[in-house]
Amino acid sequence: MADVVTFGEAMIRLAPPHFQRLEQTSALDVQVGGGELNVAVGVTRLGLTSTWVSRLPKNALARLLENRARQAGVDTSPLVWAEGGRVGLYFVEFGAAPRPSSVLYDRAYSAISTIKPGEVDWKKVFTGAKWFHTSGITPALSDSAAAVTLEALEAAKRAGVTVSYDLNYRGKLWSPDKAQSVQEPLMEFVDVLITTEEDTGVVFKIKASGETDDKGFKEISVGSYKEVAQRLQEKFKFTAVAITLRENPLVWRNTWSAIAYADGKFYDDVKYELEIVDRVGGGDSFSAGFIYGFLTKNSYEAAVRYGNAFSSLKQTIPGDFNWATLDEVEKLLKGANLRVAR
Repeated sequence: MADVVTFGEAMIRLAPPHFQRLEQTSALDVQVGGGELNVAVGVTRLGLTSTWVSRLPKNALARLLENRARQAGVDTSPLVWAEGGRVGLYFVEFGAAPRPSSVLYDRAYSAISTIKPGEVDWKKVFTGAKWFHTSGITPALSDSAAAVTLEALEAAKRAGVTVSYDLNYRGKLWSPDKAQSVQEPLMEFVDVLITTEEDTGVVFKIKASGETDDKGFKEISVGSYKEVAQRLQEKFKFTAVAITLRENPLVWRNTWSAIAYADGKFYDDVKYELEIVDRVGGGDSFSAGFIYGFLTKNSYEAAVRYGNAFSSLKQTIPGDFNWATLDEVEKLLKGANLRVAR
């Protein structure tokens, strides 16, 4: 099987062009994406092999999802095909300061939300795999999806596969208290936790200090988040904790960096100045680059650097998928300039 296995929902993404509002547009750009599929695509772009596991209905929208995944080089053979259910949709309105971008979900009763334990042959899926990745979005979909997430995590540990988990809190799917009560027991099976400066505080009530001005711009204190990473590792006994750090003074101008804590050491990287094109999927690209960096270099320092660079490049590319190449990542790591490549 593949180097990396991911499990989770993918959806059809619809967005009005040219910064229009949904209520004014007469056209919608069609993309596909979802946290775990984005990671599978990302590691494949970097040169690893990947398998994406999900549950889809037997209809044209689901075939569109599968086709896009396969076009990106992702193995979809373990997909569970259902007679009923639907494909989730989400709508993105791109904003510009002072109007933020916004997301509208239409994903209730999607086929994966009714997945049941026993539908996926996890032993077969994990045969030969090195890494398993899922996120907090999957157990948020339903109690049965949470049960299958636990089933997958247990199977991955039995197979000796390294497990990463992106906390990925979505307030439109569940409350902070429900997210904490469901996910804390799952952490027993997680080797690498990947999270953000916001989600650690919301879900696990472990917060960093920081300053917020009246525009909502937070100045990230790397030292504070090193403390957060260490506290998470001590509480849950993770092998490693990685935290992405975003400062967003304007909708389309951000800074981006990341840290990790592992083996009693802190690993950090440069802070990239971003001219945002599309930030959706940026965290997933960090996960993909982190996984690639560790699997190929056996180094958490490399994992943070590849994750940080790959994510920064993704945020300059429209859509959920990261179409950056390994060559572009490595040039950025060496300090590529911004002159036109001729």
